[in-house]
Amino acid sequence: MSYDSALTIFSPDGHLFQVEYAQEAVRKGTCAVGICCKDSVILGVEKKAALKLQDSRTMRKIHRLDEHIFLASAGLVADARVLVDMARVECQNHRLTVEDAPTVEFISHYIASVQQRYTQSGGRRPFGISTLIVGFDPNNTPKLFQTDPSGIYYQWKANAIGRNSKTVHEFLEKHYAQDMSESDGIKLAVKSLLEVVQTGAKNIEILVITKDGNRTPNIQEIEQTIKTIEAEKIEEAEKKANKRKPATSA
Repeated sequence: MSYDSALTIFSPDGHLFQVEYAQEAVRKGTCAVGICCKDSVILGVEKKAALKLQDSRTMRKIHRLDEHIFLASAGLVADARVLVDMARVECQNHRLTVEDAPTVEFISHYIASVQQRYTQSGGRRPFGISTLIVGFDPNNTPKLFQTDPSGIYYQWKANAIGRNSKTVHEFLEKHYAQDMSESDGIKLAVKSLLEVVQTGAKNIEILVITKDGNRTPNIQEIEQTIKTIEAEKIEEAEKKANKRKPATSA
């Protein structure tokens, strides 16, 4: 039996190969980073360069699900569009039924449930995307969740998905700090994306979400952040070089 072509049959060692193939599609997607700060949440994504005749506004990596919830994805863009449309409808259904805004965990649970349903039915294939879902709950608490093609979801303080996500995740582990300010969060998001992005500010998009709204720093602001990061690297390298120099005798 060909286990890798069957979605509803486990292989003898307990694998669903179609789900693992979907996770491989995620690993080949462009990188996305989410960081929870003290009073804000930062989403940073790697953007592909637009062709000369292409409208760059149609190449979106960050999507608004509700007034206070946003989603970034890594993997198959068409799959992300379908899942985003379903999540937006669920947000409106929740408002209509409960007469209150959905929490970040509620919509993360819904998205993960949809992804899981597509791993157990014939005639379907798993969604080839992972998502980072960020926003503020009614008690003004910043939240960050991740979902995978298998249908699991977790809450994070900072995380990365997509291409070279393991490298970026290790970088975040070393440099993340509790109660980061908004400016420090932006700097960390840009610095972590520079681990995988070689072309600088034009291929980086940042979204800052606060309890009062959201904003997207322009290219000039991102370029200024990159200059600050490079200056700090030079200063740190000079300090290390000075430490290595032997002390001169009088």
